[in-house]
Amino acid sequence: MIDIHCHILPGVDDGAQTTEDSLEMAKEAVKEGITSIIATPHHNSSYQNKKTEILPKVNELNLRLRQEEIPLSILSGQEVRIYGELLEDLEKGTILPLCESQYLFIEFPSNHVPRYAERLLFDIQLNGLIPVIVHPERNKQLLEQSDLLYQFVEKGALTQVTASSLCGYFGKNIKKFTHQLIEANLTHFIASDAHNINNRTFKMSEALDVVDSQYGVDLVYMFTENAELLVQNQNIYKEIPERIKRKKFLGIF
Repeated sequence: MIDIHCHILPGVDDGAQTTEDSLEMAKEAVKEGITSIIATPHHNSSYQNKKTEILPKVNELNLRLRQEEIPLSILSGQEVRIYGELLEDLEKGTILPLCESQYLFIEFPSNHVPRYAERLLFDIQLNGLIPVIVHPERNKQLLEQSDLLYQFVEKGALTQVTASSLCGYFGKNIKKFTHQLIEANLTHFIASDAHNINNRTFKMSEALDVVDSQYGVDLVYMFTENAELLVQNQNIYKEIPERIKRKKFLGIF
């Protein structure tokens, strides 16, 4: 299993703080059946993690994992908070697509979606990249206006939900929305977004068990294979997106 979203690099953001933290996370990942992790440190106003700084840190952690004989490989990535100059910084070499592929993580602020998001997601695709919106289920505006996410996906963006969201660790409303995204073909990846081994750990096996029990093994295969296809820089599997149907209450919306 491949985890495409994880804050396992030490000392770069609010994830692992020390190499020992990283090693503990790696051991926990192996227990879950994870063989590869894309390290995706935050790149935003609080944490500046440029491509040229991430790549050597990934190499250092892989070396340490081999020394400790932990059977896990770390791949390079970045979780980019959306901002207006993103494409200019991509040209400068600051921005790092996942595994230096065509796939680029895009994070929205937690409480809204910037007005320029649709245009920027389109421009990213014009530049030959595929934006992957991370944890849309935890965005307040998307939770209230799911049609906005439908429009992004219908126009070519992909999304990645968090394993812990699917299992209910972020609350029942986020859990319900995560399931609605799966049912409406509005998400394409499940990843851990793990930050530590305490309150923000992997939950990948648990999440895939939930998918298996509620939606069947075919969907489990789709999510696991999509992660592999992403790492191989190949086109992923996706179904035609649908709008989330809001249930009527006493005949009114």
